[in-house]
Amino acid sequence: MTFDWKWDFVWEIAPRLAAATLNTLLAAGSGYAIALVLGLALALGQRTRWPALTFILRETLEFIRSTPLVLQIFFIFYVGPQVGITLSPWVAGMMAIGLHYSAYLAEVYRAGIVAVPKGQWEACRALNMTTRDTYARIVLPQAVPQAIPGMGNYLVGIFKDTPMLSVIGVTELMQTANAIGSETYRFLEPYTLVGVIFLALSLPTAGLVRLLERVLRRKLGM
Repeated sequence: MTFDWKWDFVWEIAPRLAAATLNTLLAAGSGYAIALVLGLALALGQRTRWPALTFILRETLEFIRSTPLVLQIFFIFYVGPQVGITLSPWVAGMMAIGLHYSAYLAEVYRAGIVAVPKGQWEACRALNMTTRDTYARIVLPQAVPQAIPGMGNYLVGIFKDTPMLSVIGVTELMQTANAIGSETYRFLEPYTLVGVIFLALSLPTAGLVRLLERVLRRKLGM
C-alpha cells in the first residue's frame, strides 16, 4: 500500500488552511482569555465568607466539568435563542470554551492560592491590609507562578478542542479540512496538514509556558 501524496494539491489548499489556522488561533485565544478572567473570579468567589455562595459556585463548577464541551456549545448556541440570547457561532463558541475551561482554571488558581504559606496571610492581617490588597499584592503574585503549568496545559487543551466548534459552523481547521475532503474526495493531505499544524501550535506553546514559569519564579525568588 502506498500513499498518493500530491504536493501540488497541498499548495492549492494551503491558503484555505492558513485562513482556518488564524480562525483557530482567534477562537482559542479568545476562549482562553475569557477562561483566565472568569476562572480567577470563580476561584476567589469560593473563598468568601458566605457558605451559600461557596456551595453554589462549587456545585456549578462541578456540573460544568462533568458535562461535555460539545453539549455546552450546543446549549449556548441553540438553547440561548429560546430565552432571548441569540449569539453568532463565533461568539457562542468562544463563550462555551471560556466557560468550560474557566471551571478547570478555577481549580488551578485555587490550588495556587492554597499553596501560599499561611504565614503570608497572617502577616497581612497583622498589618491590617484589606482583602483586596492581600490578594493583589501578596497572594496572587505568589500563587500565579505556581499555577502556570496547569494553565499552560489547559491552553494546549483548548487548541485541541477547537474542532468541536465545527458543530455550529465555525470555520476552524477541522471544519475546513472536512470541507476540502468533501469537495475533492482527497482526505490524506488536508487531515495530515491539520495534524502537523496542531502539533506546530501545541509544542511551542508548551515551551513558552515553561519559559514563562521559570522567568516568573526567578523574578520572585522562588
